[in-house]
Amino acid sequence: MSLTDNLHRPLEVELAIPVRTYDIDFAGIVSNIVYIRWLEDLRLKFLNEHLPIETQIAQGYAPILAGTEIEYKRPVKLIDQVIGRLWLSNLGRLKWTVQAEILANNVIAAVATQKGAFVSFQNGRPVPVPDELQQKYSNPI
Repeated sequence: MSLTDNLHRPLEVELAIPVRTYDIDFAGIVSNIVYIRWLEDLRLKFLNEHLPIETQIAQGYAPILAGTEIEYKRPVKLIDQVIGRLWLSNLGRLKWTVQAEILANNVIAAVATQKGAFVSFQNGRPVPVPDELQQKYSNPI
């Protein structure tokens, strides 16, 4: 799962990520579970920029995760400067896929893929990907 060669990154967002003392495990490196939180932070930034959660809630749906895959390339330590990037790599009628990379000191520390959908609050069933996101993905600026 190497993302470094992927130059086409639709709707990419970037986030400076602080490493907190509570992120560190007994080995002195960032714990694996922290990467899940960082991916959530990146997805929230993505939504804030491209499909605000408030809009989704008002229309009766929200995104859900169906799976996460992470490949750890190198450990991240407390003093590292961390940047996260996330972009929409695939968008179907009902499902979406985002890819992400976490860099520490400008070196890839981890890469991830997450898959999900949007579901109705009313019945919990998948709804079509919103037109607004389909249009942005199909016609990036």
